[in-house]
Amino acid sequence: MPILTDDEIKMLINAECHDPFIYLGLRKLDEKNLIVRTIQPFAKEAYLITQDKKIKLDKIHPSGLFEKKIEGTEFFEYEFEYVAQDGHKWRTVDPYSFLPVISEYDRYLFNEGNHYKIYEKLGAHPMKIKGVNGVLFATWAPNAKRVSVVGNFNNWDGRVHQMRVLGVSGIWEIFIPNVVEGDLYKFEIKTQNGEILLKTDPYGTYFEVRPNTAAIVYDVDDKHKWQDEEWMEKREGINWFEEPISVYEVHLGSWARKDGNEFLSYRELADKLVKHVKEHNFTHIELLPIAEHPLDISWGYQVTGYFAPTSRFGKPEDFMYFVDVMHQNNIGVFIDWVPGHFPKDSFALGRFDGTALYEHFDPRLGEHKDWGTYIFNYGRYEVKNFLLSNALFWLEKYHIDGLRVDAVASMVYLDYSRKDGEWIPNKYGGRENLEAIDFLKQLNTVAYQYFPGILTIAEESTAFPGVTKPVHLGGLGFSFKWNMGWMNDTLRYFSKDPIFRKYHQNDLTFSLLYAFSENFILSISHDEVVYGKRSLLEKMPGDDWQKFANLRLFYSYMYAHPGKKLLFMGAEIAQRKEWDCLHSLDWHLLQYEPHEKTSVFLKDLNKIYKKYKSLFEVDHSYDGFEWIDFNDTENSVISFVRKSKNQEELIVCIFNFTPVPRENYRIGVPKKGVYQEILNSDWKEYYGSGIDNPKEVYSQDVPMHGREQSIILTLPPLAGMYFKYIIK
Repeated sequence: MPILTDDEIKMLINAECHDPFIYLGLRKLDEKNLIVRTIQPFAKEAYLITQDKKIKLDKIHPSGLFEKKIEGTEFFEYEFEYVAQDGHKWRTVDPYSFLPVISEYDRYLFNEGNHYKIYEKLGAHPMKIKGVNGVLFATWAPNAKRVSVVGNFNNWDGRVHQMRVLGVSGIWEIFIPNVVEGDLYKFEIKTQNGEILLKTDPYGTYFEVRPNTAAIVYDVDDKHKWQDEEWMEKREGINWFEEPISVYEVHLGSWARKDGNEFLSYRELADKLVKHVKEHNFTHIELLPIAEHPLDISWGYQVTGYFAPTSRFGKPEDFMYFVDVMHQNNIGVFIDWVPGHFPKDSFALGRFDGTALYEHFDPRLGEHKDWGTYIFNYGRYEVKNFLLSNALFWLEKYHIDGLRVDAVASMVYLDYSRKDGEWIPNKYGGRENLEAIDFLKQLNTVAYQYFPGILTIAEESTAFPGVTKPVHLGGLGFSFKWNMGWMNDTLRYFSKDPIFRKYHQNDLTFSLLYAFSENFILSISHDEVVYGKRSLLEKMPGDDWQKFANLRLFYSYMYAHPGKKLLFMGAEIAQRKEWDCLHSLDWHLLQYEPHEKTSVFLKDLNKIYKKYKSLFEVDHSYDGFEWIDFNDTENSVISFVRKSKNQEELIVCIFNFTPVPRENYRIGVPKKGVYQEILNSDWKEYYGSGIDNPKEVYSQDVPMHGREQSIILTLPPLAGMYFKYIIK
């Protein structure tokens, strides 16, 4: 007769046991006996194997539940041997013979939201326990009725490896012997209403190539021997606010492709991209999200594997190689990070344990209707911990230099893209998401604490106050913020026919009213060259020559304006078509003179930008900027001075936004001396008309623009010019 009751047997074979460790494995039965039990649906026979014994177990249910009463009270080491219907035999150490691995302290820290390395505990971790090799699986599903690990090692059967729940933490775990790196797995979750969910691991570090969605057991440690010590050490001591930052934004899937439109691997991309970025003198690259995602056309913003670089381009160590190569060539790597929302794919985070776990239940708090996604519940400590640890994971394991945080405005405002009645005010009746704000503050505080020298960058499209103000002074604590206002105003101005630009000069000048209210990055990102917005080149008015001239003028103006710089890939070759994420950039355009010379221009522009401190050292204060003239609307000309900390180092910048050359144009200058033309976007080597100034222009004792000294210039059509001050 079975020792278990009928209800207990039913519970085990139906995988409905909240804590199977009570029943399975070797357990005390009474004062004189032990009992051993196992579930193996694919076995017709099961044996207990010790050093000196082989005991056949009783099959107490046809579904594969075996048990045996054993005389004695002392526990011992054992294995199971199973015999399949076809006679095949296999042996394994009993997963129910191991004590819990995740400590009470780990659980405490996680439940209070402060376990910054929880990724070392949750997920799948190859390890050795009691001399036995296997994998520790753990996940958070506090409202589940039962959680199992299923994979290619147990025929994806949720009855075989039912997990234990650890107290009230909501964490489930099991150590499974003989599972090895490379095995596939998911979590099978039975909800309180009996529904079976098959979920991928939120903490998985490597996944199958889409459209498959299983996680792969993988230890990312010791897979790559880093050789970027010099960069990492140098990075800690850099004050990036006073350094040049020129970012090349890249979508790895469409920067370049192989014949047949196949992806390049991380390693192939590293070797090709690093050469291109160096040649064009960018300081950093920024990658559109590289965390695992199922849909190519999402560009990576619909993340389903937050801890895994996408397997589209290779293995985790291949991405490590990619970052390492960049660092060895003095190029920093930022990644786009998406903590603002996540997709509703049934295999991923949404309704993870049958309840709104990572998200809010109420759609007024928990859903973005515009994007068809869920919103993280930032007020839930474990969710906040998930995101915080994820940010630190990328910084630690992959040596990432900065996180560009996507859609910050959607996080900090409860009414973001919502009508009245579609959102719930905070406890004070306001529209601010207080929990998200606290999360962002903690993110920035912790990231800088653990990884000095990294940067956090906010894509924040409103005027939310103090985005880049330190947390201890009441701000969100980001290093930089994308200047979306500058981007919109400047592109709107450049799209206008030069005849009408004189009526819109305030589109250019308005940005200087707020340019130093935050630490800005001037961003021309992927968002500006898709969905009918046209490429940068095609935004420009006029015939083809004027389009290229306007584009060079735009770049020269951008690089002179206060703020760090970011350009999306394709800008350097004057891509004609909108960005297409499913195909390569049009590299063949470089065979044509205007495109090739645009590339040359941007190489030189970045080189000049990096060379002269006046263009970057004082980016976030009026001490680094001085208007000369912003009132010449009739001629559509503006001029200003960029300054470094050394007041003797300055560059005069002047821009003619019309196709009309202007001779004998006088502007006031700050100092007496010589002004050397170091950049002219109209030079012939850049596909310009070749209208030039003398190599050195001497100031005259003629007052102009409120200054005692002035210079006379010839302004080429649709051109920007930089003049370096020289004392003579």
